[in-house]
Amino acid sequence: MNLLLTLAVVFGILVLVRIANVAQMAAELSGETDEEEEEKANKWNSLGFLLFMVIGLPLMVYCAIKWRPLMLPVAASEHGVGVDKLMDINWWVLIITFFITSILLFWFAYKYRYNKNRRSYYFHDNMKLELIWTVVPTIVLSGLIVSGLVEWNKITDIAKTDQGMKVQIYAKQFDFTARYAGKDNMLGTSFFRDITDANPLGVDSADAAAADDKTSQELVMPVDEDIELVINSRDVIHSVYLPHFRVQMNAVPGMATRFHFKPTITTARMKEITGNAKFEYIMLCNKVCGVAHYNMKMPVRVIERDEFVRWLREQKKVFTREALNAAAATTTPVDSAVVSAK
Repeated sequence: MNLLLTLAVVFGILVLVRIANVAQMAAELSGETDEEEEEKANKWNSLGFLLFMVIGLPLMVYCAIKWRPLMLPVAASEHGVGVDKLMDINWWVLIITFFITSILLFWFAYKYRYNKNRRSYYFHDNMKLELIWTVVPTIVLSGLIVSGLVEWNKITDIAKTDQGMKVQIYAKQFDFTARYAGKDNMLGTSFFRDITDANPLGVDSADAAAADDKTSQELVMPVDEDIELVINSRDVIHSVYLPHFRVQMNAVPGMATRFHFKPTITTARMKEITGNAKFEYIMLCNKVCGVAHYNMKMPVRVIERDEFVRWLREQKKVFTREALNAAAATTTPVDSAVVSAK
């Protein structure tokens, strides 16, 4: 099928080339001058612009409406609602600007095509016109930038840092691991030199805060509760991307980045909203981090608080009691390269 389509396109191009050659030969035989031939070509090209506008713009609107259901559903986080509103404002500005400039472009190409009987008007400057196209975009862009900064400041409010359930997202080629703080809501410190097959996160077993930490290969969150993601990377720059929650933060080697948010829609409820019984939240890495980058993902669920408590109780701890007892009998040297996840 692909071969037939390719052949059809190739033969179509060859036919158009031959038609153009025949038209040129006919023009030469008819005795048309180069100027007359150029004027005729300009006329047809300008009409082609108008035809493209009449067909192309409605087709673009149709495609946007038809494929809108493939876009992300409603935001599943508290701050995501504001992000979506800001995005909608940006889209409306872009759409209005696009239609105005496109219509003017195609119409001007038709109306002001070359005409030997018409002379162009030259003017050195037009202060009113320059003032309009400088001031209006400045006002619009300033409004977008200020509203974006206001929304960003709400999302990254430092006062929220000490609030919420702390969950470490540990990224490495090519997977994520989630580590949950225990009842103390404090994550034990981690250090790259402590990484072993038995301790892949490099958590300091001598840190009392690590005693009740638990790990999971999926991110499970209680609905309507503050979540503080503490994000680390073992090797290269990754990105913790939760599209349905409008969350994205880079995972940078050697430092901890954070993102605070509140999930507001359970997985079960989102299945009802989307009408898709197979819907699932997901975490992705959207930084090209290596050959298996496309496969770096983690399943995500949002559930009720009671269900979350039962789920967390079943997860395995970072260290067994025997490992903690052995660590308590030793002294861990202080190292300036220790990364604290508290």
